[in-house]
Amino acid sequence: METDFSIQQVAEKTGLSIDTLRYYERIGLLEPVSRTTSGHRRYRQKDIDWIGLVINLRETGMPLVQIRHFAMLRRQGKATASERLHILEQHQQALLQQMQKLEQHMSALHSKIEHKKAFLALSDEQQDEEQFYWSSIEKARE
Repeated sequence: METDFSIQQVAEKTGLSIDTLRYYERIGLLEPVSRTTSGHRRYRQKDIDWIGLVINLRETGMPLVQIRHFAMLRRQGKATASERLHILEQHQQALLQQMQKLEQHMSALHSKIEHKKAFLALSDEQQDEEQFYWSSIEKARE
């Protein structure tokens, strides 16, 4: 027999708040969760696994609207598998582009840090000369 989990247990397992779990269910990210006769939500492991994927997609920047569309397609079954794959591949491509931009920014930042370290290693007199040199280049560009 499969184990059921309370909303509190799922919140602890996933790191999401109870309010977030309720919200995700309300907006259609989660399938309606089964309930006890007293109305308490009861989650199954498959629900927790799906929540894990939702969390991963959110952490990679996928908008909730897109995740909700993905969830709707998932509920439609195998017939939408290729469309879901396409959504994931598009998101992967967007992430790769974002990572390339971040690498460029990181490289520029690294260069700036190295320049600042070298500048700080100079004597006060050398720093004054360096500042004079760069300010004169900037004035020449104007």
